[in-house]
Amino acid sequence: MKESFPLPILTSLGFGPKFPTPTPTSVDAPSIAATFLAKLSAHLTSSPNTDDLAAAVDELFIDTCYWRDLLAFTWDFRTFSGKPDIAQFLSDRLGYTAPSPFRAKSGKGKVEEEKPTYVVDEEGDMAWVQAVFEFQTAVGGGYGIVRLVPTPANGDRGEVEWKAHCVFTNLESLLSFPELSGAHRAQEPNHGKWQSQRDAELAFEGGENPTVLIVGAGQSGLDVAARLKYLGVRTLVVERNGRVGDNWRNRYDHLCLHDRIYYDHMPYIPFPSTWPVYTPARKLANWLESYAESLELNIWTSTTVISASQDADNKMWRVLVKRGDGEERVFVVRHFIMATGFAGKPFMPSVPGAANFKGPILHSTQHKKALDHEGKRVVVVGACTAAHDICTDYADHGVGSVGVDVTMVQRNPTYIMSTKNGFEIIHKGLYEENGPPVDVADRLDASFPRLMALPLYQRKTRAVAEADKEMLEGLAKIGFKTSMGQSDAGFLIYVWERAGGYYLDVGASQYLIDGKVKLKPDGHIERFTEKGLKFKDGSELECDVVVFATGLGSGRDLIRDVCGDAVADNIGHIWGLDEEGEVRGVCRDLGLEGFWCMMGNLAFCRFHSKHLALQIKAMEEGVYGTRYSRK
Repeated sequence: MKESFPLPILTSLGFGPKFPTPTPTSVDAPSIAATFLAKLSAHLTSSPNTDDLAAAVDELFIDTCYWRDLLAFTWDFRTFSGKPDIAQFLSDRLGYTAPSPFRAKSGKGKVEEEKPTYVVDEEGDMAWVQAVFEFQTAVGGGYGIVRLVPTPANGDRGEVEWKAHCVFTNLESLLSFPELSGAHRAQEPNHGKWQSQRDAELAFEGGENPTVLIVGAGQSGLDVAARLKYLGVRTLVVERNGRVGDNWRNRYDHLCLHDRIYYDHMPYIPFPSTWPVYTPARKLANWLESYAESLELNIWTSTTVISASQDADNKMWRVLVKRGDGEERVFVVRHFIMATGFAGKPFMPSVPGAANFKGPILHSTQHKKALDHEGKRVVVVGACTAAHDICTDYADHGVGSVGVDVTMVQRNPTYIMSTKNGFEIIHKGLYEENGPPVDVADRLDASFPRLMALPLYQRKTRAVAEADKEMLEGLAKIGFKTSMGQSDAGFLIYVWERAGGYYLDVGASQYLIDGKVKLKPDGHIERFTEKGLKFKDGSELECDVVVFATGLGSGRDLIRDVCGDAVADNIGHIWGLDEEGEVRGVCRDLGLEGFWCMMGNLAFCRFHSKHLALQIKAMEEGVYGTRYSRK
């Protein structure tokens, strides 16, 4: 990811003692937004030449500006930074996209966050007018957000000119193919036919093929299946487990989500207001099962994908599946989606002497419950989420001969953030008890390009660290090494680049501070001994059980198992950030027609599943255009 621009600090824009910042009472946000959008729209809809667009961008944007587009103008996920890049992007795509004028949403009293408003940052050194707008392209309906920052105008006369710092445009719908919900849902009563129709839809009898086959019925597979169903695209999900939700149900008993419920809703059916803030894994498993049933998703459980290959001539995918009763079936589909998450094969570091150790050596995926090792001395290698969860599970079952004695081995620094303080700062105004509707929160969150979000998260990370000061100092006293995260941005970059490297604390840090969980810091292992582990610093640790909470291998491994080396070696990157700060490969072109990947947490899948479904629907209906991807 390339370096981000500095934030639009008011002093850097020219404000100071001789030129004070606009006060909230002096700012007419609706008028400022309408004026800017009218000017921008006039340039976008008049098909100007490149020089005219460059002049318009120079007039309407500050130098350190961004435009993030999700499908609406580019059929891709793109972030353009700086005036030249934005002008070139608009010159290349306007004639093709044919946008309508941008019209500011008034909110009309329904969604306060959609009204044009003047926002002053909590630190008081940034301010902008934020406005939500709507528009249409040649094929779809769009939703946009612009942030306008004040700039001094006309020397010392005290006048202010408002210019764009960032613009966000997002494809919301296809004009000729509305989502089958709300006013477009089924309208007629169904007397006595529903069950037989549902059975026939699910059976795919007589050689019938779906248009899309999805591997995996976790949150990513279910979200995409739901989006596709209500866009009228015939879809089948195959799941190797016996029940929907088993990917959560079959993990260790202690597992509970560390994200708060406000952030975790799924498309169409939000969690009820009675739901706990932190969801137990087995409760989530049951929810996923009921979700699939309520939305009538076509899912074959106890079904394994044996192989998948693409016909070189017609580009169709031939997918061989085997059901639990041994029946094999071949489907020929246009779109094949791997929705198996980050779950590659369990990663176990190679440690010499393992054969000499007298006790069991497990990976965290093999751990079920602490009482499996009652009365034992357990060492957990790792210091991120799974390690903390498993250690607290063991610690909750006592110390000594009637319980479990547990030690965490930390090899490298970990980013630690308490969920109590951290989410109050990071998700303030978005994902909280009285926040906006989750679809509005998703758009507002996405409207900060990650290139811009990096310095914003660096600020928030400092604020979180200050709020967590007592906890972090307590960890330091026992030798636990913490970090400020990659690029000092907390867990943000770790999520996008590694999907690990952090722990969002829901209590385990205090267990370490209080000594309920012992700590071996600087725990770089040299080898196993008969009685435990020897470390490179010369120390030894005796134990009866070793659990490696060291994560999973690449999800590409599963693609290799199903599709073979040719596909696994030749598709593009999956996960991690590209130069523009966009996630690579997920819901995007992977260089192989009809092959897609979907993964991520509940929030990521909720938002981006719609983007994947819109692309597939547009392709199927012949309205998909050309992708404007990075060269």
